[in-house]
Order: sequence, then structure tokens, then C-alpha cells
Amino acid sequence: MSAGFAAGFCAIDWARPWLAPIEPRGRRWQAAALAGYADYLAVLNHDAAGAALVSGRGRPLAFIAQDELPTGASYEGHIAATGCVPTRHNLHDFFNGLMWFAYPRIKAALNARQAAQIDALGIGPTRGGVRDALTLFDENAVLFACADASLADALRGFGWRTLFVAERAGWGTRCEARMFGHALLEKLVAPYKACTGHAWIVDVPASYFTLDDAARRALLDEAVAARILAEPLDGRAFAPLPVLGVPGWWDANASPDFYDDTAVFRPGRRAR
Repeated sequence: MSAGFAAGFCAIDWARPWLAPIEPRGRRWQAAALAGYADYLAVLNHDAAGAALVSGRGRPLAFIAQDELPTGASYEGHIAATGCVPTRHNLHDFFNGLMWFAYPRIKAALNARQAAQIDALGIGPTRGGVRDALTLFDENAVLFACADASLADALRGFGWRTLFVAERAGWGTRCEARMFGHALLEKLVAPYKACTGHAWIVDVPASYFTLDDAARRALLDEAVAARILAEPLDGRAFAPLPVLGVPGWWDANASPDFYDDTAVFRPGRRAR
């Protein structure tokens, strides 16, 4: 194992608030990954066997080495048909695997729609609009659970001062952000101010904020999966969210001046 590889896994800071929902499993997987590729896959498959996860076409989920993906097979199509998730020994696929456990219905719904698009259109030089949107969700989505339409409107309208300053007290009681995109999680191992997710707004009842973490994730998992399977999808379904602006996620954002940086908290087309 190279020093650079080990440093990548060792750099995960489990004290980061956005990692709290996946910390217990993540710590075990991290230790296995540092022990070696075989140990890592063994832990993933042990957990998968006990969790009854399935692919987009109902196949029991397992994690295989990347080089076991047959030549010419599509990644998403192979997962859907066999349940076998090709998994590299790196941070990107580490967080991808964790999302299969955190939000199994969403991951299966994304896989089902990707596989259906591949069946219909084949694999070409471009994915097409629907597959692009599905990939964007998978790689970079933030679930924005919201019980107050005015806060959702502020996010859609680039109303950063409203969302993060004037209505700061609403975070945790009327809205919250939950990480989903595994590429975004990988970036946040080394956080930087401009790191931006694609927020998927989920309307939730006020009672959502009385639930514990597991119940909140289960509610989001079911609701978002149903939408992914039922709705037309394109890139316009998302709103940009600079994730280090989320109250409590970054010490510097305690100061309102943090949000004055228009290179990060951009005014957006509507405001311009």
C-alpha cells in the first residue's frame, strides 16, 4: 500500500458534521481499507449480507473488485443485472459504498433508471440528459429537507442572506442538509469554501424534525426514491448549495461576513 493511498483514508475527519450519519460504519470500513483490498471487500460484503440490499432490478447486492467487471459491460447495467458493484480501493468508491447503506432505496432507484436508459439507448459517447441528471445526483447531490417553503424559495433564488443569516435559526428545526453524492463527500475530505453540491429539495412535514437520525434517513430514502422513479429528470431539478455555508458545518460561517464572498455565494441569474 502506497503512503499516498494510506494518507487519503487517514485524512477522513469523522468529527465533520456532515459525516455523522455514516461514522460508525465508515470507521470500520476505513480500518479494513487500510488493512488491504481483500479485507476491505470482505467487510463490505459481510455488511451487505446482513442488510438485504438490492440493485435496481432486485438482485442481492455484493461488492466486487473493479477488474471483475466484464469487458464491455456497463457499470450501472452490471449492477442492475447481477447486484455486483465494482469497487475500487479508493475514497471515491468508499463513499459510494457507504451511500448504498445510508440510502439503499435511492441508490437502487438511480440504478434502475440508469439501467433502463442504457437498455433503451445503449452506451454512446454521451449519456444524454436523463443519465446526466442521474449521474449528477449520484455524484454530487445534497438532500435539502425542508418544512418551510420560504426557505426552499430562498435556496432556489440564491437568497443566501435569507437562508444562512436571517433565517439561521431555522436550520435543524425547519430545514437541514444531508450529504448524498459520493464525489462530493470525497472532495470534502479536504474541505474548501467553494465546494458546492447540487441540492435536491425534499418537502417534509414539521414532525420530521422530531425524528431521530435513522428515521429521518428512512423517510428521505423512501420519498426521494419514489420521485426518482416517477419524475422526468434533468439538471434543472437541482439548486446549487455551497455546503460549507450550512450553519454548524464550518466555524468561519458563524460570521455573517462569510457569505459576502460572491465568488462562492453567487447572486445567480435571477438576482443579476
